[in-house]
Amino acid sequence: MARTPQRPQKQPAAAAPSRWWRILRWMLGIGFGIAALAAIALVVAVYNAKSNLPSFNQLKSSPNGQMIRVRAADGSILVSLGPSYGEWVPYAQIPAEMRDAMVSVEDRRFRSHWGVDPVALARITKFAIETRGTGRRLQGASTITQQVARTIFLSNSYTVGRKFREIILALALERKFTKNQILELYLNKVYFGGGAYGIDAASRRFFNHPATELSLSEAAVVAGLVKAPSRYSPTADAEAAVGRAGVVLKLMQETGAITAAQAMDADPQAIKLAPEPQQNSVRYFTDWALPQLETLIDETEQPLDVWTTLDPAMQKSADTAIRANAPAGVQGALVALDRDGAVRAMVGGKDYVSSIYNRATQATRQPGSAWKLFVYLAALEAGMNPDSQVNDAPVTIDGWSPRNSSRRYSGQVSLRTAFAYSLNTVSARLGQEVGFGTVADMAKRFGISTPINTQPAMVLGTSDVRLIDLTRAYASVASGGTAVAPYGITRVTAGGDVIYQHQVDSSRVLVAPYVAQQMTDLLQTAVNTGTGRAAQIGRPVAGKTGTTSSYKDGWFMGFSSGITTGVWMGRDDAKAVGGLQGGTAPARAFAAFMRQAVASRPVEEFNTKVTLPEWQEEPDAESYYGAPDDRVYVDPDGNPIGPPPAQTPPEAPVDDGDVSLPQQQQRVPDEQLDQDWIDRALGRGQRSEQPVPAPRRPLPDRRQPPPADRYPDEDARPYQ
Repeated sequence: MARTPQRPQKQPAAAAPSRWWRILRWMLGIGFGIAALAAIALVVAVYNAKSNLPSFNQLKSSPNGQMIRVRAADGSILVSLGPSYGEWVPYAQIPAEMRDAMVSVEDRRFRSHWGVDPVALARITKFAIETRGTGRRLQGASTITQQVARTIFLSNSYTVGRKFREIILALALERKFTKNQILELYLNKVYFGGGAYGIDAASRRFFNHPATELSLSEAAVVAGLVKAPSRYSPTADAEAAVGRAGVVLKLMQETGAITAAQAMDADPQAIKLAPEPQQNSVRYFTDWALPQLETLIDETEQPLDVWTTLDPAMQKSADTAIRANAPAGVQGALVALDRDGAVRAMVGGKDYVSSIYNRATQATRQPGSAWKLFVYLAALEAGMNPDSQVNDAPVTIDGWSPRNSSRRYSGQVSLRTAFAYSLNTVSARLGQEVGFGTVADMAKRFGISTPINTQPAMVLGTSDVRLIDLTRAYASVASGGTAVAPYGITRVTAGGDVIYQHQVDSSRVLVAPYVAQQMTDLLQTAVNTGTGRAAQIGRPVAGKTGTTSSYKDGWFMGFSSGITTGVWMGRDDAKAVGGLQGGTAPARAFAAFMRQAVASRPVEEFNTKVTLPEWQEEPDAESYYGAPDDRVYVDPDGNPIGPPPAQTPPEAPVDDGDVSLPQQQQRVPDEQLDQDWIDRALGRGQRSEQPVPAPRRPLPDRRQPPPADRYPDEDARPYQ
């Protein structure tokens, strides 16, 4: 019987490797497939990004925020606001030292990688594993191309998604642009600290010259800023900046960009840094001027150069004058206007850093006797003149009885004397005669923008005003009665094109020229012999002091050689300041500033030779009366020739309590061609004198001279 052969048994151990091999091959296949798909997706993403990238010229001009450079009248930069972008520097004009320094310190394999550095990625991966769980931030793997992508297209947020987009954009940039173009973009876009974007802005900011003139040492300083702009900024920490520059020079030597001898010759410590722009009192001016740009221009993207009226030398003198003369614990402000309204200096307080409140443009305070400018302007416009006689005597108006600070009265005085010594009773009488509403209208006409009360006491300056407004009013008198409007911006340029140019309007006449000349006559006398003597500077000055009750505010307003300056001093809490008067510290500050401000200007005499209108002049045929032997003669203008009759000089000291009216210096008014003179010339004898009644009536219209018999009593006539 035949035996059935046995079948060989399966070997399970031999089959196992075959199964695992199949699994491995399947997993590898899937992995390679995923990698292939990822590669395809990456390529698609890169080329899609490439197709959507702007052109090189578009990237150069892409907006990055508006920079505003504020320049003084001489072109120097007062302050820079917003991001600072200098001139675009083409690759060929960038110094080789600057290019090599940046590549050496930021991306030494820049010329060989495709936008992403695999070596740097491996290094950062190793660092991530070693520092896992420590919370340390990973950095240092970004290439220059990646930094360009982040600077132009992305934010600085530290996320995986942002990093992946950065890599895609970096690869796309490398596909579309050359290495030189990428480096040019980088050097003109990256942030270097101090508000400076790009090497030209950084060079001008730190060294005060364009990037095309950078030396090796300066290039090393600039290249070292990118890692930590705030830490290594030369203006923040010069020693740290120099130390970082030494590291950059060492790296440049290692990469072969420079030789050891060149590294030794470079001396970052010898670099001369640009001086810091003045950031103190100048900011009072820029804070006032720059908000006006919103109404002057519409440009919101291009960098702007704002050219202003500020004179740096005058500003320094103004700052010094306020600091040196304002008493301890007292604030001060100063505004100086040129003859066309250009603001040459503005100080809003002793120290901008400690207080940004601008007391020159924002504070409203009582002007005291400086307000009398408008009272006397109204009187002069109504027909009076500096030689008109007024009565300094007690007066009561609607229950209000003003007193002179001396508590004494001088009787009959000229308008010139009353203004020079700031007689309060005379101001009250003038206000009553012309009307308190007329005085208020005059103040508004001359630019006072704050509310004005029309109570009788308003003639002594009880309405709050701003220093810049009051200075404007005095400047309008200095201009001969033509309106002067303060301005601080002369022109604005964007990309070299002028987009705004200030035009001075001198067409608005506020008062007749002869009224302004008469007012200047009064103001000049106040400085020469009255309360403003401390404001004398060795050349003609016209001005007025102002002191409020309890010595809370002190003012001096004046002009000389085309510059009108207003000074205020006082406490912010409006408390009294012992001894503070307009004729003391404010007048001294005015003089200290003006000596410097007008030093280079020619001396200008005031045009106080007044030409009266026809309705105030006597006809030639009426200029001579009496026979040749009456021993009374007149000059060609009809004024008597010979010694005037003796008069009793006033005895009262006046203005703000700081100056007394000297008897020996009282001005004796010239004899007037009036009815009394006519009677004496014709031998009719002297008229009897009567007491002067309280002047409660308005001034008559002088354009129609009244008949001789209208006032039978000579002293009852209006002031001459």
